[in-house]
Amino acid sequence: MLSASSLKLGEMPADTFTVEHLSSLQTVTKALRDEQFRFSVEVDILGRFSALLSKLSDEIQAFSEEDQEQQSASLCLQLTAECFRAQRNACVQCPRNQCILRDQGCIQVSLGILGKLLKLSSGTSDYLFDALRCGIQFLGNIAVGNQLCKADIWDYGFPHIFLDLLELSDEKAVAYTCMVLHTCLDEDKTEQLRTEPRQMKVAMKVTELCRTLPDVDWMVLIVTQHFFKSTELTERMYADMNDQERLTLLELILAQLGEGKEDSLIPLRTAQFLASCFQHSCRAVLSLSSVSSDDDQKALAVIRLVDILCEMTSDQRMFMALQDHTDLLHTTVDLLKEVHLLGKASKNVFSAAQEFSTFTRPGDASTHPALSFKAHLIRLIGNLCHGHAANQDQVRELDGIALILDNCSIDSNNPFISQWAVFAIRNILEHNLENQNVVQGLRRQGVADDSMLKEMGFRVEERDGSLLLRPLKKEEEPGER
Repeated sequence: MLSASSLKLGEMPADTFTVEHLSSLQTVTKALRDEQFRFSVEVDILGRFSALLSKLSDEIQAFSEEDQEQQSASLCLQLTAECFRAQRNACVQCPRNQCILRDQGCIQVSLGILGKLLKLSSGTSDYLFDALRCGIQFLGNIAVGNQLCKADIWDYGFPHIFLDLLELSDEKAVAYTCMVLHTCLDEDKTEQLRTEPRQMKVAMKVTELCRTLPDVDWMVLIVTQHFFKSTELTERMYADMNDQERLTLLELILAQLGEGKEDSLIPLRTAQFLASCFQHSCRAVLSLSSVSSDDDQKALAVIRLVDILCEMTSDQRMFMALQDHTDLLHTTVDLLKEVHLLGKASKNVFSAAQEFSTFTRPGDASTHPALSFKAHLIRLIGNLCHGHAANQDQVRELDGIALILDNCSIDSNNPFISQWAVFAIRNILEHNLENQNVVQGLRRQGVADDSMLKEMGFRVEERDGSLLLRPLKKEEEPGER
């Protein structure tokens, strides 16, 4: 059994570090992996860590980046990393050790050392990055389930040290930093992020890392489980972001909605904010009619906003208040009109096409970001009209019924557009006699509009003064008469 007397770490002056001390510390680190030893380790042993870290901090302060490759500097960095490892192991599922190390001042000393190591981070020493990684891991372990430790880490290290750690080129160190952030964040701390520029930089950096380090989960968890809960923070971030950053944020929101959870972490106020963003910027998508603009970030953001609104209004009860969002339906119908007219005016991505053989070829319309955009606008209109008489009436007043019926043909640029059109028309006509009369009127004015319905596989049937959409009987199907 190890005892405090078997460790000489607290007895040595700062200028006498040797490999023997490193070996002794490694023995403690290994022993602390054992749960029984960890739960019964002498307080004096844990106390030696703080003393050692203080001496190592002075040593690190003394040498410059040029000294990193020297033997004494390398040993100092190895000892620092090993001391962090020992503390990290000591804290695993052990609140007692967390509190002892906190009382010894290890959190503050460790953050101070990390700050000094960051000033040397342009060096290439592997020992340097080992020390940084282990120090961050220690902070993560001491914070788990311990509110006092979380508060200390936040008070002494946020935002300055965390912002610098997130800028490191070492992917593991950045991932561990996000782990600590995720552990420490709560509702109050999340709301504080928008109150001060440097704190906002942390939020913006974490969101950026979701794009640059897509295989690391911690960043995504921070954004989806903390940031999205705050409408004020989301609005502030969106306002401060460039087009590419906004697109990343919208992709994260869409992915969160795609999980299909009834109790979404995204508040209704955020949904209403995104609806307003769509209304204000929707015409940017029209630039995609030009071949040279297929990577327009503003236009791509509009496409993602439509995708998000479609998901939010797809029978997710908490977001159905969007049906009453001022002018959202009006904007959507108007945009569909503009897109539809653009597609008819010249051949572009908004034009109807029947080029199904090209779907698998890279570089054609099937890879264009506006693929299915018209179909999704029609889907959104259908969602907004579901069981909503005022919206049904508004579509009729905006001449939207004929517009949707004019988009019922098979279109390789908009797969499933005819299905979404049937869905939308069904929702627009449901329990609405005036809208049903409009469709009947379209049919009675000539064969053209009636043919559209038949191409969809439907016919209009009048029964008891109401119009119903019915599937065609087999003998009535086009081409089989």
